[in-house]
Amino acid sequence: MLKKILNITGRSGLFELKTYGKNMVIVESLVDHKRVPAYSRDKIVSLGDIAIYTTADDVPLAQVLESIRLKYNGQPPDKAQLKTNEQIDAFFAEVLPNYDADRVYRTDIKKIINWYNILVEAGYKQFVEPEAEGEAEAEAAGEPKNEPEQ
Repeated sequence: MLKKILNITGRSGLFELKTYGKNMVIVESLVDHKRVPAYSRDKIVSLGDIAIYTTADDVPLAQVLESIRLKYNGQPPDKAQLKTNEQIDAFFAEVLPNYDADRVYRTDIKKIINWYNILVEAGYKQFVEPEAEGEAEAEAAGEPKNEPEQ
């Protein structure tokens, strides 16, 4: 779901991948809906490829965004409640209780909050695929994955 949503270093906001070209991709800003090229020299990262460090296994960004969505009922968090470092740490500890505070910096948390707000304002209502959500719940309950038999 988040594979086509891109972060481009040096450009503010998030972008949706529209098409490929030679040595470039055409992306559309989720903020102002302008289409621009992004070249092979730009550092482009898909949000679907990002994971957050925890004390156990890394958690995909999609699950973290889904957790924020569930906590705030699909609305953006109140920025007045996220002004101090302690408030930001407490917020992220509620969203992802076992995150690795030594490797996840506050700037990363602020970026995740900003990305969540952009995605919500762009109309994204869900961040995890329905079947993937069921698998994540099963794993959390200690049930084995439904894998095809060979």
